[in-house]
Amino acid sequence: MPDFELIDGKRISKELKDELKEKVAKYKEEGINITLAVIQVGNDKASSIYVNNKKKACEYIGINSVSYELEENVSEEELLEIIKKLNNDDNINGILVQLPLPKHISEDKVIETIDPKKDVDGFHPMSVGALSIGKKGFISCTPYGIIELLKRMNIEIDGKECVIVGRSNIVGKPMEMLMLRENATVTIAHSHTKNLKEVAKRADILIVAIGKPKFITSEYIKEGAVVIDVGIHRNENNKMCGDVDFLDVAPHTSAITPVPGGVGPMTIAMLMKNCVNAVEIQKD
Repeated sequence: MPDFELIDGKRISKELKDELKEKVAKYKEEGINITLAVIQVGNDKASSIYVNNKKKACEYIGINSVSYELEENVSEEELLEIIKKLNNDDNINGILVQLPLPKHISEDKVIETIDPKKDVDGFHPMSVGALSIGKKGFISCTPYGIIELLKRMNIEIDGKECVIVGRSNIVGKPMEMLMLRENATVTIAHSHTKNLKEVAKRADILIVAIGKPKFITSEYIKEGAVVIDVGIHRNENNKMCGDVDFLDVAPHTSAITPVPGGVGPMTIAMLMKNCVNAVEIQKD
């Protein structure tokens, strides 16, 4: 295979967590203990794995975590009451409700009930609004992690053409705002985009978050582009793969994230960074 750089999210997330560990230790010396409350409804297998990984990351960097494991049939009212109680608890710095939630609970209502000063997922409309106008606040963890990956790999963003495939509230839209903040020229492509191949081929940096396994092939890639794959799937042999056909695409890139081990570890590392940043946000 020709020369391309593998963007190692495992290594970079470890570096970041080690830096956060030092910061948390300094806070402890000042008598500040950081605590994250994690709420999980039901016992969806994937959610349980994520929640467990979040708890492990907290333990590693020295953040306390408090868990609420609720039955699948818990009422929306009960869940909102727990969130309100945590909003008012000065010992809690961050509140995270693991998504997806059961059908009878409104995700929007849950997200909007979390105090924006404790919204470590960065999903509250006030967090999104702050990001769009460049104010201080929490940033959605996956896009925040992608920016961190690019910067720590010394990949130039300023003035580059960036195409984001996918327009979700969790990845596509905040990603666009973060890339604009870094002075990229940004195009968002989605299911209604005509000539997706031509649009993607313009990208110096292509960020793919469409939820379709191995959808992006080398036909979508400009030679020497940087490719960031946000997708995560299991193929017919139960092996993990992304939205990008890695083996086909990698030789045409200058740098690419693998799946697993690319964007995934960064999402949790940035959640930890948001928890640590919560101390300053709450002081303000």
